[in-house]
Amino acid sequence: VQLQASGGGLVQAGGSLRLSCAASGRSSSVIDMGWFRQALGQERKFVAAIKWNGISTYYEESVKGRFTISRDNAKNTVLLQMNSLKPEDTAVYYCAADRRATLGAGRVQKLSSYDSWGQGTHVTVSS
Repeated sequence: VQLQASGGGLVQAGGSLRLSCAASGRSSSVIDMGWFRQALGQERKFVAAIKWNGISTYYEESVKGRFTISRDNAKNTVLLQMNSLKPEDTAVYYCAADRRATLGAGRVQKLSSYDSWGQGTHVTVSS
């Protein structure tokens, strides 16, 4: 599966952005999806994930209540709505897929749980 992320940009603190990840390839609508981010000089870290059927979602603690992950399987797209953005949200955001659809609470935060990655999209939040 191929992943294409978009929607990054520059926004002031308190503002909003919506990231999009388009998946293409075989069975791209029945895969679990996630978002990670990597700030300059730091490791890539988990942000949010969603099961293939959209029923279960998972969030990193610092984004709960501000970010919302959703998906439109008819369009093979996963969205990350980011509200109340903070300067510490500045990072390159990556979407990722688990083609085996095995994500659960104990696996979503691990990079090794995902087998496909998109290119990053830059998000910069100014203070």
